[in-house]
Amino acid sequence: MREESIVPRDDSFHWLDVELIGELLAERCPDRDPLRTGFVELKRLVTSLEGFRERPGHPCNEKILETIQSHWMAERDDLRRHG
Repeated sequence: MREESIVPRDDSFHWLDVELIGELLAERCPDRDPLRTGFVELKRLVTSLEGFRERPGHPCNEKILETIQSHWMAERDDLRRHG
């Protein structure tokens, strides 16, 4: 686990912070397979992350969830390679 927090200083992030969400999911769910996590469950995982705040005008949709899933997979693979 990293020493410094990857969450922004104001401690909040939203649906468009897809890279950050992918990193957080990789760190907090290391044994979970992103490809076997359905969108309903993925949305629940994201909304349960500390600091996540939905923002008006930035709703969640399938494209955002796909992008989060992609970043989660890449970050998980990177963590496995570099520990």
